[in-house]
Amino acid sequence: MTVSPKDAFITVYGRKPVLEALADDALAVDKVILAEGTRGESAREIERAAQRRGVPVQRASAHRVKVLAGNGRHDQGVLADVVAPRMAPVSVFLSDLGARRPAAVLVLDRVTNPSNVGMILRTATGAGLDGVLLPRRGVPAIDPLVIKASAGVAFSAPVLRSGTAEEGLVALKEAGFGVFGLDAGGSSLLAADLPPRVALVLGNETDGLSAGVRALLDDVLAIPLFAGVESLNVASAAAVAAYELHRRRS
Repeated sequence: MTVSPKDAFITVYGRKPVLEALADDALAVDKVILAEGTRGESAREIERAAQRRGVPVQRASAHRVKVLAGNGRHDQGVLADVVAPRMAPVSVFLSDLGARRPAAVLVLDRVTNPSNVGMILRTATGAGLDGVLLPRRGVPAIDPLVIKASAGVAFSAPVLRSGTAEEGLVALKEAGFGVFGLDAGGSSLLAADLPPRVALVLGNETDGLSAGVRALLDDVLAIPLFAGVESLNVASAAAVAAYELHRRRS
């Protein structure tokens, strides 16, 4: 199966993030792209660091660099494609998973804050979950803000990709996953009878779960709260959910 570069690489942009990626020998950098006309000591430093690593440096128009970075104005004329070894389309993940193996994943449904996305990736990876579904639409790209919030874990996180959260959930359901939303008013996650394959969906910071996702859920679950606390930040809720799934598996 052909995998899109967007589902194989994390694009890092800006001079300092690119230099940091090149300086980290644990990261496999596929290529560096510099905007035509980018000169000066910082550009030479990037070229020297790439040469040390044996990473090819390509030149492209400033407009092309902005398009590839997808950030609008903060690329500083340079980007690098870093190999994300555990990133894969949902279809590839499911094919590799096989027919019967238990699995646990988190799904982000229009979570918009890059810091939340980064912290969720860090927590889910630390808890040993099988994947975090980050749709290409509705959720921030894995950019320097997400990477910083994850403390670098985003590069090695088990990221699953689909066009939308709904598309990813349909594929998971067809593969035998029970799909549950986390939202106030549901029954307790801690007491729920969960299947061997489970996907827990986390909704938008303000609006919660979207209508399209709700239509696909098997049930809605909640994290029990006490002393008048009404809700948790989505990253905090993800941490509770991730370690509850870990606890059940171990």
